[in-house]
Amino acid sequence: MIDVIKHGILLSKTDLEFENEGVLNPAVIREGDSVHMYYRAVKNGNNSTLGYCRLDGPLTISERWEKPIMEAEFEFESQGVEDARITKIDDRYYLTYTGYDGINARGAYATSKDLMQFEKHGTIAPPITYAEFVSIIESSKKVNEEYWLNQKFYYQSGDIEKKKLLWDKNIIFFPRKINNKFAFFHRLRPGIQLVTVNSMEELTKEYWFEYFHNFHKHIVLDPHYQHESAYIGGGCPPIETPHGWLVIYHGVEKTDKGLVYSACAALLDLKNPVRELARLPYALFSPQYEWELLGEVNNVVFPTGTAIFGKTLFIYYGAADSHIATASVKLTDLVDELLNYTRKNEK
Repeated sequence: MIDVIKHGILLSKTDLEFENEGVLNPAVIREGDSVHMYYRAVKNGNNSTLGYCRLDGPLTISERWEKPIMEAEFEFESQGVEDARITKIDDRYYLTYTGYDGINARGAYATSKDLMQFEKHGTIAPPITYAEFVSIIESSKKVNEEYWLNQKFYYQSGDIEKKKLLWDKNIIFFPRKINNKFAFFHRLRPGIQLVTVNSMEELTKEYWFEYFHNFHKHIVLDPHYQHESAYIGGGCPPIETPHGWLVIYHGVEKTDKGLVYSACAALLDLKNPVRELARLPYALFSPQYEWELLGEVNNVVFPTGTAIFGKTLFIYYGAADSHIATASVKLTDLVDELLNYTRKNEK
């Protein structure tokens, strides 16, 4: 088992209107000795914006804004700008987030040169309905049937007459191009998938229809172990190591206590990230303390950002959808542990 240290709550809600219900799920990036954090700030009524704070080193808050750094501007995000992640590709920062309009939750992105001013570019999620998605993939013998058995998730009793667009969350860019193409994760339950494109302009409806006709070729990870048996989804931006892309993601298990969210880890091939090299057969860490077990949503640790200081990987995560907390692990120890569970070594 890998040794994980939990450092406790880093950030909690304040009395400020934009974050008086909770703070959670931060995008994190290190520049110099500073860690920049763009966190989901929720106000009463469950409307989210992005708050901002800066850390000196991995754990010391040195600056925290009293207003959001990013708010809703468009209809697709009118009820929430949620769950951001951030990466740097060449000389530009790519911040992805989920836009929520009260019915649909769909991935979008913005870019920045300076980490302070962001230009929004709109959604990059598939512009199709769940029904259209199902009509394409339900006959596939190479795809987990859970991909087309999510009717209760998409068509809940309160809005049975409304046809939802395909919810596509957890969009996360790789920190460099792969084979000269942008690469990003996205999440359609129950797994994690990969997109590679020359530019975002390629992501037309026609592109997505062709993509889904070959959907099995784009699935990176599907649930495999008990702690992730309900579904999995993207967590932190991938970290390049000599042994592969280190991916910290979230896994969900259905238990008698309800759904339990854990942090999980895997290694992917550097040249072809659809190829899984190794995966921990146990959760990297799970809800343990009261502030992870009880909150707006109970039993949740939800990793969304990392920063490396020396040989230590700091993982920033949402705790019970109410706080932001930090855990750490020795990076080489984690990679070495993963290498004990390569596909060829699995029993």
